Amino acid sequence: MAEGNLENCKNGSSKPTVTPYEEALDALSSLTAKRSRADESNKGDRFDLLFDYLKILELEEAISEMKIIHVAGTKGKGSTCTFTESILRNCGFHTGLFTSPHLIDVRERFRLDGMDICEEKFLAYFWWCFDRLKEKATEDIPMPTYFRILPLLAFKIFAAEQVDVAILEVGLGGKFDATNVVQKPIVCGISSLGYDHMEILGNTLAQIAGEKAGIFKDGIPAFTVPQPDEAMNVLVEKASTLNVTLKVAESLDAKLLNGLKLGLEGEHQYLNAGLAIALSSTWLQRTGHHELTYLEQASPLPEQFIKGLTTASLQGRAQKVPDHYINAERYGDLVFYLDGAHSPESMEMCARWFSLAIKEDSQKKAFNHPPLNNSGSTIELAQGNPQERDGKISMQILVFNCMSVRDPQLLLPRLMKACANHGVYFKKALFVPNTSVYNKVGSDALPTDSQVDLSWQLALQRVWENLIQSDKGGEAKHADAVCEEGKDDTKMGGSTCENSTVFPSLPLAIKWLRESVQQNQSVRYQVLVTGSLHLVGDVLRLVKM
Repeated sequence: MAEGNLENCKNGSSKPTVTPYEEALDALSSLTAKRSRADESNKGDRFDLLFDYLKILELEEAISEMKIIHVAGTKGKGSTCTFTESILRNCGFHTGLFTSPHLIDVRERFRLDGMDICEEKFLAYFWWCFDRLKEKATEDIPMPTYFRILPLLAFKIFAAEQVDVAILEVGLGGKFDATNVVQKPIVCGISSLGYDHMEILGNTLAQIAGEKAGIFKDGIPAFTVPQPDEAMNVLVEKASTLNVTLKVAESLDAKLLNGLKLGLEGEHQYLNAGLAIALSSTWLQRTGHHELTYLEQASPLPEQFIKGLTTASLQGRAQKVPDHYINAERYGDLVFYLDGAHSPESMEMCARWFSLAIKEDSQKKAFNHPPLNNSGSTIELAQGNPQERDGKISMQILVFNCMSVRDPQLLLPRLMKACANHGVYFKKALFVPNTSVYNKVGSDALPTDSQVDLSWQLALQRVWENLIQSDKGGEAKHADAVCEEGKDDTKMGGSTCENSTVFPSLPLAIKWLRESVQQNQSVRYQVLVTGSLHLVGDVLRLVKM
């Protein structure tokens, strides 16, 4: 396979046949660990083996020469990396971005100059790595697991494509993440910290912060955002022991964007944008590009920074997607609001974004083309009920799933309360299993067994129903008492309660939503999909088909 730059992929060129790509995805799927990432018996997942893999792939020297930005965190690290890549690309640099997870296609994890790597390049670099690792595999150095080979592949891609800057998002934790084979990055970043992956990273913020700070390297500057004291104290302590200059990046002042909006929606993105500005500026300064850097909040943002921040895009984070299945005359009557929030803190941010977004969208629908002020932004209309003037009622529906290692008793109450604080109440909650098969990477992987285990979804439903009952002021009734298994509208089993339904599959839930829209001409459905990036990806795949 090709060592250096491959021919550029041509936009609009016919896609290669599915077979070679599916073959690569099958090979990649074969590396998926059958045990949890927290299980030490996964020998191919041992951190020390990564250095053996780098030798096999002859990547040690290439990585040492890469100009890397390394970012860890609980919330916002993907957004921070996306903003950073967009800024530096708009400054004229050849960029490589590695993020996780992917939503629809594994190639989303590897971006060159802001675009997913094309199939031709993916196939060439994947087989180059896979074949060499397989050839050298032994009992002591087995094939790397799925979560290890992807970062190795990213290093190969970025080295062969000779990127000017590689932006790496940590997959999980920091200290033992596969991206942490990097010894001398240009700058490191830690986004907002919170409780997630506690079965691996620890049960306290201090323990989690210690794992994330594992990416700090001796003498390499680092930035973070305001953190809870428990977490910040650990970051400061770890930094001091490694002679790391740790600074707290300020949230971006919206006025610096000259009336434009960030490319990623949500107020919390101004915090991530501030961190991205600090990382980009430091990278520019430390690589000798002083003419482009920005280090003072008081001065105007360079034009390249503004363009990078306002054109950045990332699927599955505060993303709105109208359902194209609906007839043209009903366009906009079924809109999916997608956000992969899966921690208590991000649930609150997601709820705030959703609440503000649906009010803004209802207003646009009601007044068609609202008047503009001199700056070109919409004038806020303080009077009138958009829902009444439009002649349609807006109904909010929740589609939810989360991993069983997460606590719905922490996630769902935060979501419900934050929405209620903005006057938003869900008419119905739909709980579904993820379509994605865990050990199958291919985008067409669908469960074939109609007898799906719905015990987790039923547990989520009970939590939701009890929350609703408690919110009504009465004692929480045991949800089973008001639920009917296999009620007609689920068609294939499941469970329908007063305020929620469990569907055996996501396609059935989408079908139910589409039929509801057709049957209720006076209702506009605003559907929040959250709790899991995998679920968000599954919905995107179905809605965009």
